[in-house]
Amino acid sequence: MVIRIFFSLLLFVITAPVFAISQVQATIDRNPVVAGEYFVLDIIADDDLNAGALDTSVLLDDFIVGRTSVGRSTKMINFDTSKETRWQVLLSPKLLGNVTIPAFNIKGVSSNPITLKVIQQGSTADEVQNVFININTIASDAYVGQLITYKVKLYLAVELQRGVLSAPVIEGAQIKQIGEDKDGSEIVDGRRFRVIERTYGIIADLPGELVINGASFSGDVLVEAQRRGGMFGFNESRPMQTEAERQVIQINPTPPSYQGKWLVSDIAVLKETWPEDVSEFEVGSPITRTISLLASNTDDTSLPDIDIPLVEGLKAYPEKPLRQTFVRDNQVVSQYTITTAIVPTKAGTYTLPEIRVPWWNPHLKQQQFATLPERTINVISSTTTTTDIPPANSFSSTVQYSGYWPYLSAVLGLLWLITLVLWRKAASVNRTLPQFDTDNKNQKTPRKTATTGLNAIIHACDRNDSSGAIIAVQAYFSERLGKLMTLTQISGLSEQLTIAINKLQADKYSNKPQAIDKKSLMDAILAYQPSNASKKSLIAELNP
Repeated sequence: MVIRIFFSLLLFVITAPVFAISQVQATIDRNPVVAGEYFVLDIIADDDLNAGALDTSVLLDDFIVGRTSVGRSTKMINFDTSKETRWQVLLSPKLLGNVTIPAFNIKGVSSNPITLKVIQQGSTADEVQNVFININTIASDAYVGQLITYKVKLYLAVELQRGVLSAPVIEGAQIKQIGEDKDGSEIVDGRRFRVIERTYGIIADLPGELVINGASFSGDVLVEAQRRGGMFGFNESRPMQTEAERQVIQINPTPPSYQGKWLVSDIAVLKETWPEDVSEFEVGSPITRTISLLASNTDDTSLPDIDIPLVEGLKAYPEKPLRQTFVRDNQVVSQYTITTAIVPTKAGTYTLPEIRVPWWNPHLKQQQFATLPERTINVISSTTTTTDIPPANSFSSTVQYSGYWPYLSAVLGLLWLITLVLWRKAASVNRTLPQFDTDNKNQKTPRKTATTGLNAIIHACDRNDSSGAIIAVQAYFSERLGKLMTLTQISGLSEQLTIAINKLQADKYSNKPQAIDKKSLMDAILAYQPSNASKKSLIAELNP
């Protein structure tokens, strides 16, 4: 028995295959190819080899050599074992006409050379492209600071396994993606392609030639492999790479005749939101004015700050400006919005001056102006207690009071601190007490956010704290409506809220202590019921 096992092992050792490379094959995935297009060169050796066994430097004279991937496999059929090493090389030809892919020598075994035909783009060979990129820019020339819209469309006729779409490479300019990618489909020459669309914004910093090295794609796709004698085909992963054409755009300098802060746009307009239903305003009652500058094919960082001139007798309290950029109807639109509370300090008739914002029209090559006409308002004496309005910059400094008021302020502050301590102590006690539902003994009663918000408003009114009441009102409506709400937006919810908010702001801006009308404020808040009606966007009125 032992002798039989010994002879079996000896026979196995004698007949065991000795692996050595005997064949190298080179193939390409298509022929002819289009100039600038990448194709795949497959090199297969019948042995398990190191990745560095293949030298691709012989390709550098006639081809752009892209990514190289290496794979190995081992097969055993009826104790017959075979091994294989495969290199997949992405190549793009540099020349037109017939180009030879030379033979590759691996450990003394050479592959066959391949004659490749390279043709120009736009020929019938375009129909066989599985992956390609189209780009679109607004013009062949632009100005310094002008937003150049660069739209990229990646066409895929095969299934995408993984890949990266890279931005164009540019020197001397800022570039950023605008909006989100769009995924759709198009039919090109009878073939259905998956289309991934992306929009970039390019802003040149200096005049001269702006060279845009096109966007590129690199990844792996699934293609149908050639059948090898079987009934069924199968898909295999293939590397793919393509690149958009290089572009050159002439950048013009700022015209010497231009006056004002530089802004270049296809169209720029000014819009205004004003309480049109009010013909007369009272002294001390704030007037909310919202001004928006909208410009197409412009970045929001290029929009200038708007100076709002005022006449004597009016004080202005502007909020922080808002800037945003978005895509609408395939155009990039930027918006600058500033909301200001204008408070009259004495009765009379006032004229708000015209507002002008200069901009450059690149199509007409001339300076134009976005304007808001002057507006006349009538201010009457207040029907309530006389209110003194402090200067607009006085709120950042300490207000000096005379008489008994400093002592009264100290007493009120002390009472407020005592109330706060007692309230927090009561809140901590409530958190430690178990709360039970009448239907479910083990379930705690959920905390009511709306009630908590109302309590904060009531506490602020009881303290006669106008600033605290304003903050509590904003927090309450932001929580209730599920979005951040400004005082201007809250005032627009109902007529009652408009009156209550205006009175609350007048109290805040007064040098003299004013009692908060808690009843009117709470009645206005509790009377409001949310509506599903949506407001019309300012952008919808933009007509390029």
